[in-house]
Amino acid sequence: MGDFTRRHFLKTAAFAGAAAMAGIARAQSPVGKAAEFKFKLGTDLPVTHSVNVRLKEAIDAIAAETNGRVAIQLFPNNQLGSDSDMMSQIRSGALELATFPGTVMSTLIPATSITGVGFAFSSYDKVWAAMDGAVGNHIRRAIEKVNLFPFEAVWDNGFRQVTTSTRPIRTPEDLQNLKIRVPVVPLWVSMFKALGAAPVSLPLSEAYQALQTKVADAQENPLALIESAKFYEVQKYCSLTNHAWDGFWFIANGRIWKTLPSDVQQVMLKHFNAAARKQRDDIARANVTLQKALEEKGLTFNKVDNSAFREVLRKSGFYSQWREKFGTETWTLLQQYAGDIA
Repeated sequence: MGDFTRRHFLKTAAFAGAAAMAGIARAQSPVGKAAEFKFKLGTDLPVTHSVNVRLKEAIDAIAAETNGRVAIQLFPNNQLGSDSDMMSQIRSGALELATFPGTVMSTLIPATSITGVGFAFSSYDKVWAAMDGAVGNHIRRAIEKVNLFPFEAVWDNGFRQVTTSTRPIRTPEDLQNLKIRVPVVPLWVSMFKALGAAPVSLPLSEAYQALQTKVADAQENPLALIESAKFYEVQKYCSLTNHAWDGFWFIANGRIWKTLPSDVQQVMLKHFNAAARKQRDDIARANVTLQKALEEKGLTFNKVDNSAFREVLRKSGFYSQWREKFGTETWTLLQQYAGDIA
């Protein structure tokens, strides 16, 4: 078990027990009085994932600083439905707060998936420069246009790796006809088709069962999610492809957000943005230790030279196709940080 997992074990064990009962953080003030503002917060991540751990800390800090005026109940692990379900809920106001991967939001807001373009980013320095800079600002404006409020700091989903139950992935040829589970994200379905695989598009809540029943023989996710979702139980190989990066946007219903008093908004902004930056550090530390932890759980790792994969995407027309779909402005902003990827 890695340092990150050990460090959070006691905290997350209690956290998971509470979640199993009926959600997290009852809408109650510290002194037992009903809160003035009660919100539900949905995520699609396992309860022990660092996003949920840091969200719980922020929720507690907000309740304390507002003297119980604000109570937020956290529903992890798709308790409120799939990402598409929660997206519908937050747009209608049935759900007040949620985290979504940018790629998942792209079915409604295409610009949010620009950061998931295959092999666009080579390092976290480039990722955070883009997300805390012009690319992040561009995406925030697009989110606001559909009456959702995006918090400033983006949370880290991580660089994605391929796991399989059949064979390690070393070259593009190893992906040929491979049944690989991917999220319900057109960008990534397109990418794996261009690489010769046979993508099976399913929400995260259905991924483990799909691997267990051989509906899919492979999947792709960051190491932190591979560990927390226990994919190592139904996979044998992990190939370090670093084929895409994606982050989580913390979103509020725009209409509800605008009704909140300024002081409540500021407390929520302070604690959730701070929590996001702590979670980025969690993933950075976890990336150092998770490979060893997953090896101990039975995964066999191999490194990958991704230049051959990038060349296949280029020759297939993947980059030119998506440059046209995103538009010149969005693509040019990405290339300011990622370099020429077409």
